[in-house]
Amino acid sequence: MLTKNKMKVEIWSDVMCPYCYMGKRKFETALSQFNEAADIEIIWKSFQLSPDMKTVPDKSIHQILSDLMEISIEEAKKYNDQVTNSARQYGLVYNFDKAIPANSFNAHRFSHLAKQHGLQDKAEESLFKAYFTDGKNFDDIPTLIQLGVEIGLDTDELKTVLESDQYAEDVRKDIYEARQLGVRGVPFFLFDNKLAVTGAQDSKVFLETMEKAFDGWRKENPQPAIEMIDGQFCTAKGECS
Repeated sequence: MLTKNKMKVEIWSDVMCPYCYMGKRKFETALSQFNEAADIEIIWKSFQLSPDMKTVPDKSIHQILSDLMEISIEEAKKYNDQVTNSARQYGLVYNFDKAIPANSFNAHRFSHLAKQHGLQDKAEESLFKAYFTDGKNFDDIPTLIQLGVEIGLDTDELKTVLESDQYAEDVRKDIYEARQLGVRGVPFFLFDNKLAVTGAQDSKVFLETMEKAFDGWRKENPQPAIEMIDGQFCTAKGECS
């Protein structure tokens, strides 16, 4: 069976990054407008904004932001309200009052498992919604198993993987690769390993970059010419010759 060659778009992201979720929506809008979308392969890459963060279900994300940015709780809430309003423009619901501060390493391992089954994009969507909308702990193994089952992964495999250190090296490799590329923050979109877009840019920026990258990719990967030898055949309309 022949596997169709596709242009890769790699996306470095972290589950707890509010602009990564918005960036995902903007990129999806661009992809829906791209005529060659069937020839695009999306690969999600791991990145940790706070690799040393401890999972603290009893602490609010407002307090975490307050401590991190050395601002008051009121200022932190105001900032999160602004982000919530921005997300609403793209049909996203952010409930920062419910968000559980958690280390994202296990969530990234979950994403890598889903990738093996062709379900990585669904996994990323599930993780974003769980954190920003539903207030679920994405560092909690039973929660990740539930999310995995909902997108079509096997319960036993989820349990085996998540209770081990499988895919940990894959996560670290992604993070190392980002460092080598000079990625300072996420989201970071890399088109055909040649053109990059940083941040949750307007969908037009994604579309223009994708078109430019694809033009170059197509020149390097031309569609194979098929030599036709005509004979007697019938059409879909039932006409035979």
